[in-house]
Amino acid sequence: MRRTRGRVVDVDTLADFDRRLAAGARSLYGWRMRALDLTERSSALRSVDVTGSLFLGCRLALADESSVRARGAVVFPEVPGIPIDTYRTALYTPGELFGTADYADSLDARTYAWSKRVTSRDAALAKSLHDHTIDLALSDWVSGRRLVGVMGGHGVVRGSREYADGVELGQHLSQTLTVATGGGPGAMEAVNLGGYLAGRGADAREHALGMLAAVPSFAPSIAAWADAAFAVRHEFPGGSESLGIPTWHYGHEPPNPFASAIAKYFRNAQREAILLEVCQAGIVFLPGSGGTVQEIFQDACENFYADESSVAPMILVGCAYWTEQYPAWPLLTALAAGRPMERHVHLVDTVQEAVDLATAGA
Repeated sequence: MRRTRGRVVDVDTLADFDRRLAAGARSLYGWRMRALDLTERSSALRSVDVTGSLFLGCRLALADESSVRARGAVVFPEVPGIPIDTYRTALYTPGELFGTADYADSLDARTYAWSKRVTSRDAALAKSLHDHTIDLALSDWVSGRRLVGVMGGHGVVRGSREYADGVELGQHLSQTLTVATGGGPGAMEAVNLGGYLAGRGADAREHALGMLAAVPSFAPSIAAWADAAFAVRHEFPGGSESLGIPTWHYGHEPPNPFASAIAKYFRNAQREAILLEVCQAGIVFLPGSGGTVQEIFQDACENFYADESSVAPMILVGCAYWTEQYPAWPLLTALAAGRPMERHVHLVDTVQEAVDLATAGA
């Protein structure tokens, strides 16, 4: 059963729909029914008050659709000609997004191509509906988990010291928290790989790093890059969970296959805000460039205006990097001075220091 949010009730299975009616429900007010085949439920639909209910991508007999609309329900039909399910009820898995021998034929690649090719109002509606349902699925997935975010450069390549540090960070953080990243390649993939290997030791980590080093980047071949990742998953089945929140906005970059749950959005701004929002245990910032700097100060803005109870820790890794190459640290500390966030911003040099700070209150 989906949890109830006030007068909003998510009904995502036909069994749940039948159970609620059998239990005596006579009004569907506040119900959101998603992707249900209700063509065999004509008598049930006509026996209840449907005012204020929402049918999202449900299959209805033509007469029933006219009836529920006339009686106060809102019906959003399926949007034709799109590769994705606009009313999906769960986050993506790596196998679902990749899932083909040729990456060009994958759901991920086809969806990006469609998003750039089609600009109609129907397409805009489909994207909005899709991102809304991902919001709902992510809210359910996050519930009961305590997440720590890790952000860093997408240009970090497999086989580098920076990549290995990201894997080690993700592996250690995942002993007590659930790691969340932007879900893409580079440092994000490294951290999700660390999360995947959380139940294994340093030997497994080194073996996985060796397997991946042969394909350092997703360029020039996303297929080869993904195949190497799935080979690691095959070598170490049953990995631990972590979250990736990527976007089709940067469609030339694929999502990484090591996050167990993938909340992929069309709108990048929405995705960035949500990534900060769900990481209650704070954010660790690995070295990065423009995007990472933006994320540091987006997070800093949230913390600047927050009261003490709402401030989330910020941990920057790389003293020389964040004071000399990209001197974000001096500005961050100037912003934090005298604010509740002041004692929650940290600059460290090692992965272990970052882990100790991030997990101190876990």
